[in-house]
Amino acid sequence: MKIPYQSSEISIGNLKMGAKHAVVLQTMTSTDTNDTNASVEQIIRCFEAGAQMVRLTTQGITEAKNLSNIKLALQQKGINIPLVADVHFNPNVALEASAIVEKVRINPGNYTDKKAASPLDYTDAEYTEEIVRIRERLLPLIKKCKENASVIRIGVNHGSLSDRILSRFGDTPQGMVESMMEFLRICKSEEFSNVVVSMKASDTRVMIYSTRLLVRRMYDEAMHFPVHLGVTEAGDAEDGRVKSALGIGTLLLEGIGDTIRVSLTEDPEIEIPVAKKIANHCTRRLNEISLHPISYERRFSNAIENIGGANIPVVCLTAPMLDSPVLQPDLLMDDFKVIRLDDHKRWDLFDAKSYAPSHTNCFIEIHDQSEIPITTTIFNAILILNTTGKDIYEIRNWIPYLNKCPIILKRSYCENDLESLQVKAAADFGSLLVDGLGDGIWIDNDGNLTQQEILSVSFAILQAARLRLTRTDFISCPSCGRTLFNIKDALAKVKARTSHLKGLKIAVMGCIVNGPGEMADADYGYVGGAPGMISLYKGKECVQRNLTEDKAVDALIELIKINGDWRDE
Repeated sequence: MKIPYQSSEISIGNLKMGAKHAVVLQTMTSTDTNDTNASVEQIIRCFEAGAQMVRLTTQGITEAKNLSNIKLALQQKGINIPLVADVHFNPNVALEASAIVEKVRINPGNYTDKKAASPLDYTDAEYTEEIVRIRERLLPLIKKCKENASVIRIGVNHGSLSDRILSRFGDTPQGMVESMMEFLRICKSEEFSNVVVSMKASDTRVMIYSTRLLVRRMYDEAMHFPVHLGVTEAGDAEDGRVKSALGIGTLLLEGIGDTIRVSLTEDPEIEIPVAKKIANHCTRRLNEISLHPISYERRFSNAIENIGGANIPVVCLTAPMLDSPVLQPDLLMDDFKVIRLDDHKRWDLFDAKSYAPSHTNCFIEIHDQSEIPITTTIFNAILILNTTGKDIYEIRNWIPYLNKCPIILKRSYCENDLESLQVKAAADFGSLLVDGLGDGIWIDNDGNLTQQEILSVSFAILQAARLRLTRTDFISCPSCGRTLFNIKDALAKVKARTSHLKGLKIAVMGCIVNGPGEMADADYGYVGGAPGMISLYKGKECVQRNLTEDKAVDALIELIKINGDWRDE
């Protein structure tokens, strides 16, 4: 199902966003905003890489005021790029910054609401009183932004929902959306339309479902604010790229999204080429959005051996690998006969059970929807949906005709660049997998990438879609001015010692803004608590504080061992 929808156009300095404008690429500095030279130099590197907007950490009034020095220095160097102040906790900082930069980001979870020492229950009257207080705190910023033609980005983070929202909705997509709508209704009542919205989470499903739900709610209430997309705390390397492409790409392909940020635990200028590849591959629909699920439910299929039913999704590989890595494909397709339309024209006479012994998988490859009606009488075969060269969302129209046959999703590429394959395959397969459509994936690549690289991408996609854990799942934030230690080095050290712990979730977080919340479902957390000092978490509980960096990784290993989750490589 689709609805007619298009975001409204807004101006952020000299930059146009929304409506039919191309997707805007942005990133965020990792420097101290009080360090003018370092911030300017990094912004220039991001600009040269293709960034069209850059956000800076703005913790206090001092940082807010120094934005004017950064902006002036950039202008003197001939760099005219919109700047965004990233504000948490202090509305006065947002007011100061709105007179200097083109855009201010605020977080409903900490802009007005405060964290309580213990969970609170709100009566309806108390809940309404809090919304009145939100209005009182937000109106001065709206007024200031109207005066300065500034934009407000209202950014809801899954990891920093207020206690008030959590008390009524829990840490759910519904809670995230309600947190957003409270602010948007105030903006609409004040006829303030210079707004961008975002729903961020480290869990790709939460990010996708909450954004889908938000767009529906905005449509129902006649709102068309541009949407910022990103998977927060995505990590680094392959996992960071795959998570980002899966979350962002899924929504872009549905017609949702006007600006994107890829959040990698790497230098910010490294994020832009990845963002470019996602935007180039995932061409947005215009004037409409597709309505897809807002919660996960796997399509029912009959199990044939280890495929379908309650089995975890399988990974198929075209040809054997030259080495013998720890990860192996579930199915090596060169070992099987795959029936295609040219191989067997009399489908009305075809019987999969007689074609192959009952102990042997029988595969039928479908290339086009016109072949599907013939398969409706086939119940004892595994269907391979070859989606190459087709709009990935057309494939959804095929699936209702496939009865209860297990489905393997196949797509062919011709990539020589590993990052390009990571991005394209994550967006293509992820957009179906997050909605429970598919019992396996098969990436076929005609480029010069190794089978081992293709296999690694396949498993990374299933992990990013939260369907199968085959490696340690690292949740780590990109560095910013709030980060209390060198998070890139810290992540590298933690990964070097723990990357063999299959299925364990470990969070490496730079500060407390989103850290404890985003790592809520992590098994262990390594979080900056003070400059150069680390706090360790077991689940949501902080178990050790004020560890120096030179001792923190060893202490994390010991914590994992004490809890029985350690195993030797």
